[in-house]
Amino acid sequence: MTTHMRLFFIAILVLLGVGWGATIPMMKLAVSTGHQHFGLIFWQLVIGATLMAGLSRLRGRGLPLGRAQIKTYLVIALIGTVIPNSASYQAIAHLPAGVMSILLSLIPMLAFPMALALGQDQFNTRRFCGLLFGLAGVMVLILPEASLPDRSAIWWVMIAVASSICYAFEGNYVARWGTAGLDPIEVLFGASVVGALIALPLALGSGQWINPFIPYGVAEWALIGSSLIHVLVYAGYVWLVGKAGPVFAVQVSYLVTGFGVIWSLIVLNESYSPYIWMALALMFAGLFLVQPRPKAILAPAKPMGDNAL
Repeated sequence: MTTHMRLFFIAILVLLGVGWGATIPMMKLAVSTGHQHFGLIFWQLVIGATLMAGLSRLRGRGLPLGRAQIKTYLVIALIGTVIPNSASYQAIAHLPAGVMSILLSLIPMLAFPMALALGQDQFNTRRFCGLLFGLAGVMVLILPEASLPDRSAIWWVMIAVASSICYAFEGNYVARWGTAGLDPIEVLFGASVVGALIALPLALGSGQWINPFIPYGVAEWALIGSSLIHVLVYAGYVWLVGKAGPVFAVQVSYLVTGFGVIWSLIVLNESYSPYIWMALALMFAGLFLVQPRPKAILAPAKPMGDNAL
């Protein structure tokens, strides 16, 4: 790889981090007017599936609909979107978006013990220390009196961690059982379609349906923007993995967390206690230590509000 190519790939990596990080405060805005999780998830998936359909058409690829493929779509839709996003949308309504950005960095740390349990990896002291740093970061968030704006928010931190657990399990599911011969774009497209079909009755039955014909405000445009950004950035990530390799591309994890905090400061004018900055430092240390071996690297789970692969 020449110096110019490396600089180009670094610029793309930063751009992906900027984009994915921006979706986190956007999702905070999406719940700011009272929209509930099932309604948001449905329209997020519809928007994503529509854009993915156009991308698939450009690629000249249809959507495989065999039994094994449909099973993959269903599993990824549930553990990658419907369940974790239900938790995340509820949590972000009560937590600063910057805190949500920090908690998302737990995903690769939580994936490590799951990989051990599934026989997908071997114990490694360095990566185990990374897991401990991540858990220490969570403790710094929930234990000190001044870390969160409201002590009742501790419950919502746990809900947000539950979503990270789902994303971590999703990556291990893909590593253990595969994707039935589907490429990442096909999985994302199919899971978006199936997820929308699951979310529709949940939104209608729970009274969380969002009328698409109302005048659009900040919340609605934030949902649309985050959904579009996610599909474009994820497609860019898949391209970068193919061009620069997964070891290089997985470093986007740092950038998503960092830019998520920066965007939250700029867009939402959030302010954080020293404890939150300490938690961020611990999470970055954990991310550095827990980076998997090259052959074990998966596409990283995406920020909250987006179905992960």
